[in-house]
Amino acid sequence: MDHDNPAEMHGETIAGRYRLLEPLGRGAMSAVWLARDDELERQVAVKMLAPTADPARFEREARAAASLSHPNICALYDYGEAEGRRYMVLEYLPNGSLEERLRPGEPLPDAETLRIATEVAAGLAHAHERGLVHRDLKPANILFDSEERAKIADFGIARMGDSGTLTEAGTVLGTASYISPEQAAGLPAGPASDVYSFGVILFRMLTGAFPFVSQNAMELVRMHRDDLPRTVADARPDAPAHLASIVTAALAKDPAARPPDGAALLRALHGSEETSTLPAPAAAAETQVLRPPRSPKRRRSPLIPLAALAAVLLVAGGALATFLTHKGTGNDGVSTGGLTLPNVPPVSPTTAATLTFTPTTSTAPTTTAAATTAPVTTAPATTALPTTTATQPTTTTAPTTTTAPVTTADTTPTTTAPSTTTTTTTP
Repeated sequence: MDHDNPAEMHGETIAGRYRLLEPLGRGAMSAVWLARDDELERQVAVKMLAPTADPARFEREARAAASLSHPNICALYDYGEAEGRRYMVLEYLPNGSLEERLRPGEPLPDAETLRIATEVAAGLAHAHERGLVHRDLKPANILFDSEERAKIADFGIARMGDSGTLTEAGTVLGTASYISPEQAAGLPAGPASDVYSFGVILFRMLTGAFPFVSQNAMELVRMHRDDLPRTVADARPDAPAHLASIVTAALAKDPAARPPDGAALLRALHGSEETSTLPAPAAAAETQVLRPPRSPKRRRSPLIPLAALAAVLLVAGGALATFLTHKGTGNDGVSTGGLTLPNVPPVSPTTAATLTFTPTTSTAPTTTAAATTAPVTTAPATTALPTTTATQPTTTTAPTTTTAPVTTADTTPTTTAPSTTTTTTTP
């Protein structure tokens, strides 16, 4: 039987269970058939190695596909050899490839572009996390299942981990229109190389064009290696700015300047999706800002500052009483019926407490203290003071020859005046 003749292979059963129905595609390395798995009663894709192709590369692809399991990567069901010919059985994806959906000069709808790009990035992220680099990502290798979900296929030249390549150093691998600069220079490919190819695909979906155009494949490879690509805005000024910025980052010549892998692409695309679906902001009048409740501040107990103030007043009262007892009338004081109060110089406005003594013309020796700067509301602080200041000597009162009895504003002895002469000044 001629295995290269589709007419003769039609209806052939591979490995006793995969019945070939119709050819889906053919290349230099393999042929792909739509087949029916008679054992599980489902449609599958059977990929058969060409007689002259490298079996090591074919096995490499099978192992790469078998190491992955993700909704955006074509699944491998089986691998083996029948009648001296190797085959692999893959998930059948009936809705064609991305290449078949792209038309020259016609960008895809932006919503569809974002969806496909996000699904491809998710598949790349899964492969990169497992140490696998595709190295030939292009629209022909992005297929769609029956639910229109994009899936990456054909890991024929994929590199797994740090394993050596099947080709000698300096060999260019990949497709010219999507090849990364490092691959074009014959250097090893890494996850950032797939990111570059993804950037070319996204450029094409957004604009319907390529970043580089040449009829000569080798010239095209050189352009990817050496030339700066045109921007998405050059080809389509109204393209979504965020997607255009992802293309610019992915097409950087230096792999270190690109998003490092599929996971980084996926994060960037998710950010684009969130931005595009945010609702319009409400009018200012309807906007309500809800702030978390503040934890109540811990009140400081008033007992400590009041006790400290009482101690200060006691000391000041005692000192003033002693001064008034021993000080006589002099040129520097004002006589008030036997009591001599010193003149108090003006106090700077920045002083915390202002003391003002006002003399009286009454024949009765009274002491008046006026608070010129403190509000009346500070009075409760002074009434709460202890009355121990009444122990001061009573000799500070007026002589008994006074024609009028001593009258004070309260019922406490007049010796408590020093304790009421200090008021708190509120700046």
